Amino acid sequence: MAQMTMIQAITDALRIELERDENVLVFGEDVGKNGGVFRATDGLQKQFGEHRVFDTPLAESAIGGLAIGLALQGFRPVPEIQFFGFLFEVMDSIAGQMSRMRYRTGNTEQAPITIRSPFGGGVQTPEMHADSLEGLMAQTPGVKVVIPSTPYDAKGLLISAIRDNDPVIFLEHMKLYRSFRQEVPEGEYTIELGKADVKREGKDVTIIAYGAMVHSSLKAAEELEKQNISAEVIDLRTVSPLDVETIINSVKKTNRAVVVQEAQRQAGVAANVVAEIQERAILHLEAPVLRVTAPDTVYPFAAVENEWLPDAKDIVAKVLEVIHF
Repeated sequence: MAQMTMIQAITDALRIELERDENVLVFGEDVGKNGGVFRATDGLQKQFGEHRVFDTPLAESAIGGLAIGLALQGFRPVPEIQFFGFLFEVMDSIAGQMSRMRYRTGNTEQAPITIRSPFGGGVQTPEMHADSLEGLMAQTPGVKVVIPSTPYDAKGLLISAIRDNDPVIFLEHMKLYRSFRQEVPEGEYTIELGKADVKREGKDVTIIAYGAMVHSSLKAAEELEKQNISAEVIDLRTVSPLDVETIINSVKKTNRAVVVQEAQRQAGVAANVVAEIQERAILHLEAPVLRVTAPDTVYPFAAVENEWLPDAKDIVAKVLEVIHF
């Protein structure tokens, strides 16, 4: 075991897959010699050469088109979109092409593409760098959307994503890149896509989150424990497809639920989780399922983003509302 940050775990996963499969290619803006804007690909071009790890022009639409062409020729592309706020430039490639490849070809062609991209707030980035746009992807059939919250999960999920024969959007919260270390196996291992993880057991309420909000939820659970409220915290890890079974089993045990997302209230993932709970477990609920989200405005400038983003205090308040309903 080694102590790794999330960025180190991601680099390690990429190295393992480049070493294991010669068809894996890593490319994007500044990912070669510079090792990426966050150094996620640091040292990989030197180790594997410019034909396996290479820079592209500053054109996300071209990156998407290149990934599709390479996938159809038998490669496993791992393109990086430098920030997920630039999603709109590559949206047609993802939603109009990659996601439909298996269906439109009668299962004769695949799109084994893993699109990596940083996202998320709390790090004072410029405009259009921190937006949480995972809801757009979660509403796109044919695409899997993975969002790890720990170094251990990041490595295992990324290896699984690269080996998957369908397109995967792999989103990495910028605030988690170097915020803490965790024991991570140095060899290869996989974590199944589409499986949530119970990060903390509890009996009074279920808190469902993903990405950086998992850590806010765990902090909230610690505060709630001081008030004799036992909160179970579920890390979705994959927001599409959802692990509905784990969610429902937890809600049937606790009879209350709060869903947390960093994205705006209207952005989709939390609402989908709430709908699944209401449809499948309404007779087990002692209170409405409530949400903790950002407000329905465009992402604010850095000076006020900490006021805009949800935090542990907001989660505690919403849980108390559910408990005392």
